[in-house]
Amino acid sequence: MIEARDIRKTFGKLTVLKGIDLDIADRRITAITGPSGAGKTTLLQILGSLSMPDKGGTVSYDGTDITAMNDRRLSAFRNRNIGFVFQFHCLLPEFTLTENVAMPALIAGESREAAFDKAHALIDRLGLGARAAHKPSELSGGECQRAAVARALVNSPKVILADEPTGSLDSQNRAQLHRLFFELRDELGATFVIVTHDGTLARDSDIVIRMADGKIDNITDNLHL
Repeated sequence: MIEARDIRKTFGKLTVLKGIDLDIADRRITAITGPSGAGKTTLLQILGSLSMPDKGGTVSYDGTDITAMNDRRLSAFRNRNIGFVFQFHCLLPEFTLTENVAMPALIAGESREAAFDKAHALIDRLGLGARAAHKPSELSGGECQRAAVARALVNSPKVILADEPTGSLDSQNRAQLHRLFFELRDELGATFVIVTHDGTLARDSDIVIRMADGKIDNITDNLHL
């Protein structure tokens, strides 16, 4: 699904990523772990085209080099093919749950009716139907994070990238979100790449990539242990 080659990233005098080569398997949940400062989030942002690697590095989706795209093509590609879930849900406070979930589809040019139909289907699937007209301030933390997952899925992207998605949740909501990721992988054939400090989520993932000091320390394939 994703091929990353010679990924380096330097900010001033600080080198965060030091030449990473990585393949992300299709229809798998891949967890990226490691201590703070290892470069996990920077790598995830580059995989998701939110940041570009230093000169020479490439990121390809199914053979398409996204690092060679101009800004306009890249924005369109990102909107259609990549969904994002962050530690803090990043829902827009002035909009309802339905409007937040529908937003990427509206940006992609879908009609309001089609975008809202997709949003309602996902909201119902994620058990939020009774909260569809509520604004984020009226939702619990777990509900907001499930809404963020629905928003990430509304354009049926190939890949969901998540940065510490359970970091702000209590143990019950964390467990529910874990189960949801695995259900969505099985039902939708979605590919997940998740940066996490959550040991349980990492252990349950199909692939675990451990980073340290800007490099890949080791990769564990839990499917073939």
